[in-house]
Amino acid sequence: MPQDRYQTVQELAERLEVAEATVRQWIKSGALRAIDIGKGWRISDTDLALFLTSRETAPRRHRDQPEPCPDT
Repeated sequence: MPQDRYQTVQELAERLEVAEATVRQWIKSGALRAIDIGKGWRISDTDLALFLTSRETAPRRHRDQPEPCPDT
């Protein structure tokens, strides 16, 4: 089993280009799983991937796939 890399709230906020307060709110609300190690919260790569996947709006299309036709 590969070992996860853990990021701080600051690192994650910079990576996602959001405020640290936003990341802390996601943690507080339970939307983003994190571990409190005493020096602050740490977020694993696995938990970040689950968080981002749960917020996808639509599947990503490949270049060779045609545009979907709008329902009429």
